[in-house]
Amino acid sequence: MLKSRLCELLGIEYPIFQGGMAWIADAELAAAVSNAGGLGLIAAMNSNGEQLREQIQKIKTLTDKPFGVNLMLMSPFIKEAVDVVVEEGVKVVTTGAGNPSIYMDKLLGAGVKVFPVVASVGIARMVEKMGASGVVAEGCESGGHVGETTTMALVPQVVDAVSIPVIAAGGIADGRGLAAAFMFGAEGAQMGTRFLTATECNVHENYKKAVLKAKDRDTIVTGKKLGHPVRSLKNDMSREFAKLESDGTTTTDELEKMGAGALRRAAKEGDVKTGSLMCGQIAGLVNSENTCKEIIEEVCGDCEKLLKGAEGWVK
Repeated sequence: MLKSRLCELLGIEYPIFQGGMAWIADAELAAAVSNAGGLGLIAAMNSNGEQLREQIQKIKTLTDKPFGVNLMLMSPFIKEAVDVVVEEGVKVVTTGAGNPSIYMDKLLGAGVKVFPVVASVGIARMVEKMGASGVVAEGCESGGHVGETTTMALVPQVVDAVSIPVIAAGGIADGRGLAAAFMFGAEGAQMGTRFLTATECNVHENYKKAVLKAKDRDTIVTGKKLGHPVRSLKNDMSREFAKLESDGTTTTDELEKMGAGALRRAAKEGDVKTGSLMCGQIAGLVNSENTCKEIIEEVCGDCEKLLKGAEGWVK
């Protein structure tokens, strides 16, 4: 069975994190991942403190396994979210979309293990000095907010730069991806797109079907002009956004207005035309709906077979 420092550190069976996808990663999905042996994550996104508290209290009724919360540092309610995480005794958080420095002392003081999502070696080194328990090194193949470096280039450089566990993310959806992550020196992987089609994922059925139909060239990155690029499936909205972003006459305010609420429209209302279908490039490999248990056991089982057979390449 696959084991790494990550499993021992967090008390999980498999070295798999579920991505903290806004409007998607709720208590039910996170509980299903945790019950299957991975680390389920509730997305705090822009929730206020009480909304997040409801989700945390709900997951406690659904699992007795370790779980975590993804803190979106750009949220207007981030201070409330941090307070609730501490008050509710959450043991693990991942952080994204910002610098976690001003919240680290409070989180660490409460015994929370912090795993910032990083897109560069410099940020990985910085958060290690702050006391992070590990980092999620996320390549630009991932869905949602992305950096500029690919997973294949980013992960081994981060591994060489820090001594804490590194979780690879971006473009991982099967045993081959997890095996590659281990070969890069990572001690686990985070998957988002693969869990979009999980049976327990409450994302709208139209969104699921769009992911299942996606091919290798069906994603696009928009939002570079705004300073926070996002990868999503190509649809009417993303193509129009890309067109307006490149024409040079559309203002950033107009672009921001166009993107406002787009993810919610897709995830909750099933609007696959004018909604934002955030999704990674690996979607072309995601072609079936399975339970979280089936997904994790298949990914880890296939990875173990590959690693055991790797010596066949050496003569």
